[in-house]
Amino acid sequence: MQLTEHWHGRARYTVFDSDHGDGRRFTELVEAWRADPQRPARLHVIALAGGLQPGFHRIPQPDANVTLDLIAAPLEGALTQLNAHLDAIRLHAVDGTDFVRPLARLTTLGAWLTAPGLDGGQRAALQAQGFVFDGDGDAVFASRKPRLPVTPPPERRALVLGAGVAGCAAAARLCARGWQVTLIERHPHAAMEASGNLAGIFMPLLSRDDNIPTRLTRAAYLYALRYWQGLGGIGRAFDGAQCGVLQLARDAGHAAVSRAIAAAGTVPGDFARWLEPDQAAALLGLPAPDGGWLFPQGGWARPASVCAAMLASCGGLLTTRFGAGDVRLERDGDDWLARAVDGEELGRAPTVVLASGAGARQMGQTRDLPLQALRGQVTHLAPEHAPQLPLVLCREAYLTPSGSGVTCAGATYDLDDDPQLRAASHDENVERLRALVSDPGAALGAPLLGRVGFRCVAPDRLPLVGRLPDFAAAGATERLRDVPRHPCLHGLLGYASRGLIWAPLAAELLAAQLEGEPLPLEMALVDALDPARFVLRARRSSRAPASIDDEA
Repeated sequence: MQLTEHWHGRARYTVFDSDHGDGRRFTELVEAWRADPQRPARLHVIALAGGLQPGFHRIPQPDANVTLDLIAAPLEGALTQLNAHLDAIRLHAVDGTDFVRPLARLTTLGAWLTAPGLDGGQRAALQAQGFVFDGDGDAVFASRKPRLPVTPPPERRALVLGAGVAGCAAAARLCARGWQVTLIERHPHAAMEASGNLAGIFMPLLSRDDNIPTRLTRAAYLYALRYWQGLGGIGRAFDGAQCGVLQLARDAGHAAVSRAIAAAGTVPGDFARWLEPDQAAALLGLPAPDGGWLFPQGGWARPASVCAAMLASCGGLLTTRFGAGDVRLERDGDDWLARAVDGEELGRAPTVVLASGAGARQMGQTRDLPLQALRGQVTHLAPEHAPQLPLVLCREAYLTPSGSGVTCAGATYDLDDDPQLRAASHDENVERLRALVSDPGAALGAPLLGRVGFRCVAPDRLPLVGRLPDFAAAGATERLRDVPRHPCLHGLLGYASRGLIWAPLAAELLAAQLEGEPLPLEMALVDALDPARFVLRARRSSRAPASIDDEA
């Protein structure tokens, strides 16, 4: 059977390849898809690939209807963590049979398998799971076991509440799939709250154990770099510079851990390089007593300009309602209805995406989410008051190169809700700047200039991405998949200080969930972002034994 014959009459077609190789098969497949008048509307290819950092890598393509996911993981591990419905499978020189069960779990009825070189045991294991082989060595999947439910085609209309980087990215990734989006913002323009800062920093995390925050941030950072390139590039499509970020070690202990990470040899040099004190000082032109990590692809960008670039990509599918003020949501049949305080209808659609940061705490449906607003004051310095840096410098604080005559230093983490600039926060930023550049006279006499924004933060410092839970209906729920959800109400919340890089991947993940597409992250990471995790944590906390003091 030819693959091109197999996909006729389908709206979406997903191919899994156990070896991406040099990419030639992918290129040939896309060419065949493009040449076929009976092709499916969307082609999705998932392939295992070496030479990448561990995890899932979504690689944006020039054609929005083609998606490539590369996975750097062993076959069984990749299949176990994958959420997809596979229509065609290519296996190349696979080992053992442990991969068979997770593969069958993902395979759709009637899917086509080609797997030259199978041994007798592998063939028997595949047959036991429902693969029926023909005389040529190919097989069709005909299992009678229950299958993963396939998401029906959605009605592609959505309301997105909030026009910061989270909401603008959501609008862009939905419009790229043909959705009609109404973007509702309380302020007169996009990016007027936390996304209104003059500079946002983009850089990954590193950890010795490659923990969940590290893996999630790495995936988001790499996807953001690829996505921005598709928009036109940093410094071209929007304001910013991919000048590199130097993260100084906090102290000798932190430097020792960093050296151990570097010595393991698992971090590619174009992603991160450890610099000893003399190397870091030579690059920076300033003292670097304990060395630091250089992230060569990192840098800074002006979030408002990133928002503008994302909204421009939406074309005519986007409707904006700026200056809406406070908004409330009502259920009206199968639709959500957004109303202003005076009762004016701002928009209606079957699907809503809340991307309003800490403002979500004011919504009746989401007031139980444990979100917090943390005040952050950034200090703006004129060139005569700031060291002139070749790259972004950070440790407990950050300092950017001069952009449009302004260097940004900050930012504070305050627990109050004061929106005004204040001298104490300015002094705190200047003191941390001086420690960062090892110069007690830096920024001497700098006037009080800057900006205050409020970060939306969850207790675990990870974003909330996906369907929003109904706390009141949760009952005795013990598993994420069983948590009751508000119908067609989704969240992109809790981006803390990393909204610039979180926004593209989180929006892509949510759009894939809505469309029933393969997800761009491994399931362990998808679960770590699920807003319903806080329902389960609340239940566990309520069952925790009381302390002696509590009992007394």
